[in-house]
Amino acid sequence: MNASRRTWLGKASATLLLGSGLGITRPLLAQTPRAAGAGASARVVLLGQSVPLTGSANEIGNAFAAGSRLAVSDFNTRNAATGLQLKLLQLDDGYDAARAATNARTLLGANKADMLFGFVGTASSEAGAKVATQQGSLLFAPFAASDALRGPEHPNVFHVRPGMIDEALKIVRQCATVGQERIALVGDDDAMGRAGLAAVQQAAAELKLPPLVASALVPAGADKLDAALKTVQQQTPQAIVLVSLSGTTASAIRKLRKSGYTGSFMAFSIVGIDPLYAELGKDIGGIVISQVVPSPRPSAIPIVKEYLAAVDNSDQTASYEGLEGFIAAKAAGEAVRRAGRGFNTATLQRTMTAMTDYDVGGFRINLRPGLRDNVRSIDLISISADGRVLR
Repeated sequence: MNASRRTWLGKASATLLLGSGLGITRPLLAQTPRAAGAGASARVVLLGQSVPLTGSANEIGNAFAAGSRLAVSDFNTRNAATGLQLKLLQLDDGYDAARAATNARTLLGANKADMLFGFVGTASSEAGAKVATQQGSLLFAPFAASDALRGPEHPNVFHVRPGMIDEALKIVRQCATVGQERIALVGDDDAMGRAGLAAVQQAAAELKLPPLVASALVPAGADKLDAALKTVQQQTPQAIVLVSLSGTTASAIRKLRKSGYTGSFMAFSIVGIDPLYAELGKDIGGIVISQVVPSPRPSAIPIVKEYLAAVDNSDQTASYEGLEGFIAAKAAGEAVRRAGRGFNTATLQRTMTAMTDYDVGGFRINLRPGLRDNVRSIDLISISADGRVLR
């Protein structure tokens, strides 16, 4: 753990708890399924996950993967007597969609996974969904998938997190509430950035607000950020929405502030608070970030208490992404439990489709495929220069 993380973790109780950067490159297996209870034969359900344990999104990937493992272990403990157990196989894709597709084929083929689970990244999720469709399988709980995967043409993809349009509506509505209608967008020139741009444009149109005054999607490593930011600033935006990983986001914020920009910064949850804080330190002050799960600080919310109890009995550190992974794997386990030991892909898909208002310990989700879902809650938080999380 680096010094900036230790500093943040040492703050008062209002401080956000950061995710663990495990940096593991080999395939990971969750806790070995427990033996079946007396008279029950084991039914082990394999969840196959491709996740960036290395690469540019590794902190997000490791935290999400770690939270998923905690929930799988908890499920196996609770269901030991029934013989219904989960096994989570995690393969590193380095945040590369081609590797994610290869992993998906391996997981469903050689490893005979019962479904794909928790792919991280827009392009990687699209690759996983394509392979799942080709092989007649399911993709459950992708992290930061494009809203294109929520349409009726993808009935085998089930989402635990809200869509990008849901986050965009929250962000754009907040801008309008404080009188900021001159909105611009800066993002990575990749599947995630393009999906975020489309979502913000749609949100502005639905809220009957003016269109974006400027937008710039910047290719990674192309040294075009300065020129893009100059073009955006010429349109005098009051708020700039960032749809990018922590590297681009931090660099854009620093450059804009240095150039004299004094407007607001709004970021999607996909940026990851932990890696963004590691990049910016005290310069993170004032940035508003959407979040799609509750705060992982001590809380009366049952799912948060359950997650923190699991963290306390592990070598992990609590984080938003870890909690999301925990919720995602818990929901997968509940779907499997409801489908019954003798399920097949078709019956599991029907079970998931029927889970339209599942209460995961005080946090409600809707697994029904579809673009819009007003059941899901989104928070907007900001972080002070000294690391306190504010709403």
